Amino acid sequence: MRQRTFAMLKPDAVKRRLTGKILSRFEERGIKIIAAKTLMISEELAKTHYGEHSEKPFFNDLVSYITSGPVFAMVLESDDVIAQVRKMVGATNPKEADVGTIRGDYAIDLGRNVIHASDSEESAVREIGLFFDESEFCDYELPDEDIIYE
Repeated sequence: MRQRTFAMLKPDAVKRRLTGKILSRFEERGIKIIAAKTLMISEELAKTHYGEHSEKPFFNDLVSYITSGPVFAMVLESDDVIAQVRKMVGATNPKEADVGTIRGDYAIDLGRNVIHASDSEESAVREIGLFFDESEFCDYELPDEDIIYE
């Protein structure tokens, strides 16, 4: 079943010029990027996005970090894309992330773990709505889509 998910390259990924390398992993896997943009996240948006962590001791550091530089936000689409992307991203703590995952290959530490990806359908819907308007989605077919999605 085709679904959509939200993913965001964090300031460490953008500043380290990893955007293209990470995007190519999704594209090579047959995942469509149907919306994308580079932006500076406001403190208000950061607090809303990470609201589930508001009572945790690292919340203020998280908000400060995610607003410290540009991020690259995107909506990805594919069959079972939430599970696919989460597996590609790897464990939250890079020290526990497998080699071959995005965090395992590029992340430096827990506070600079390169990428965020929605962890459920509910989170994906909420996060996509925070960062994108429906008018920003591009609906298109890949030339090899019949091979990828048989």
